[in-house]
Amino acid sequence: MNNMNWLAVYPEVALLLMASAIAMLDLFVKDPARRPTYWLTQLTLAVVAGVHWVYFQDGQTVYAMQGMVVSDPMGHLLAFCACVATIVTLVYARPYAASRELLKGELFSLTLFSLLGICVMLSANNFLVIYLGLELMSLSLYALVALRRDHLLSTEAAMKYFVLGALASGFLLYGLSMMYGATGSLSIPQVFDVISIGVPNKSVLIFGTVFVVAGLGFKLGAAPFHMWVPDVYQGSPTGVTLLIAAAPKLAAFAITVRLLVEGMMGLAVDWQQMLIVLALTSLFVGNFVAIAQTNLKRMLAYSTIAQMGFMLLGLASGVVNDNTLSAANAYSSAMYYVIVYVMTTLGTFGMILLLSRQGHEAEEISDLAGLAKRSPWYATVMTIFMLSLAGVPPTAGFYAKFSILQALIGTHVMGYTALAVVAVAVSLIGAYYYLRVIKVMFFDEPTDRAPLSAPTDVRMVMSLNGAAVLIFGILPGGLMALCASAIVKTLAT
Repeated sequence: MNNMNWLAVYPEVALLLMASAIAMLDLFVKDPARRPTYWLTQLTLAVVAGVHWVYFQDGQTVYAMQGMVVSDPMGHLLAFCACVATIVTLVYARPYAASRELLKGELFSLTLFSLLGICVMLSANNFLVIYLGLELMSLSLYALVALRRDHLLSTEAAMKYFVLGALASGFLLYGLSMMYGATGSLSIPQVFDVISIGVPNKSVLIFGTVFVVAGLGFKLGAAPFHMWVPDVYQGSPTGVTLLIAAAPKLAAFAITVRLLVEGMMGLAVDWQQMLIVLALTSLFVGNFVAIAQTNLKRMLAYSTIAQMGFMLLGLASGVVNDNTLSAANAYSSAMYYVIVYVMTTLGTFGMILLLSRQGHEAEEISDLAGLAKRSPWYATVMTIFMLSLAGVPPTAGFYAKFSILQALIGTHVMGYTALAVVAVAVSLIGAYYYLRVIKVMFFDEPTDRAPLSAPTDVRMVMSLNGAAVLIFGILPGGLMALCASAIVKTLAT
């Protein structure tokens, strides 16, 4: 049993050791392209991803470190996706970083430390472990945003991210401390048991839940806790923006499920209403404000806010009528949605990285003008990503939105059907700014007619990324089944 406990935390231990080793190794690397450091980082990520996939296929739930860590299917599937997302991010970001003197050991070691924080959050079974993982991820990302020390916007973005991130952590920590005070435990299963049997100080629990949901809203980038998202997305080096926009969303989803579903299900009536408010506010703020944006990174930031609103609708619909099958369907739909969002986000920011060149940041929508004339293939791939974000068939984004709407309507509650109608209406309005990007690519005249060139690995990964978004839209059953299996096995323990 002790051996099994050690195996449960093997991926995190491997990441910790390799992140430290790569930081030390880079001191002796003389190659300006940092090839040894880069490939060792990618090899580490591939091995850790493989281990998580094997553990996921095993399907067992194992507890380690006196029950503070849990090794379960949901955590392993999301950790596998986070590792793959980080691999893809580094492939896209490497040429960009090399042209801006950002290809340093710090980029790789801090990326691994941020992924370690994500993996710790994914396997957390205790309030302290969640907070430890959250801070490890956040501090690494703060440093990565400020990596371009001579750039005013990056420095400003790092300060905003640090201050607002600290505020978010304070909200979450205060809420968790109140939950501890009311239940007398930091263990998520024990908190669930105490809340289930009923406690006298219910008002303290509800007050603590408000702060927990607010902290989660910050980390998800949901309105009205979204104020850091546009500025940080725009001000960060684009490669770092992708690190912030992709894998951390998987961790934020996981700790939302861990805290609210696995720990505070007895308070579902209260946090469910909060999630609905956050979801609707995010849908309206994200979609309507994005229409006015001319900066592509800011537009995608507001798009992220709207996408998180849609995902929260799925989480909020999982406890209606206390139907176990309906709840599992809702949570698996939300999980599918966040994975598809990460997959599409990798492609959209990857295209921005590909278009950016020495001395020029392709951050404005106008920078995509005439892309179809310069490179019909890349314009087609970018069109797939935009259609997926808009929820147009046959892309993965369409099925992701459809599954969320299905979960809402499947509750057979009139209010939730109305929520589905509102979500569709607002998304239709929001589709305008995605279609505008497609129009600029195909119908505007290019300002630069030079053909696009990219390294072979970037071309291959970009093409595979676009193909994946299309394939998971045409054949969504496989990924949806994986998400459903992970959620059912995790919540059944």
